[in-house]
Amino acid sequence: MNSRTTQTVVRFSSPFLLPGFEVPQPAGDYRVDYDEELLEGVFRLAWRRIAAFVYLPAIAMQGSAQQMVAISMSDLETILEKHRQQP
Repeated sequence: MNSRTTQTVVRFSSPFLLPGFEVPQPAGDYRVDYDEELLEGVFRLAWRRIAAFVYLPAIAMQGSAQQMVAISMSDLETILEKHRQQP
């Protein structure tokens, strides 16, 4: 089965807590990678997201180390939706 990785940047306007972390992450822009698999249909091609990874720390933060943290799609969507609803 074919797969691909797509990248995006998400902006958090306030600190947020990732599952498995005791300390909230600071507000800022974060790179998120999505692993997707190809769903072959009769009429068109479609991609389904199967994994997500958040890069820490935020893009603008100074730091010599960066880590890629796996996050479930449902947890990421919950965090993003919470921040979309904030004024």
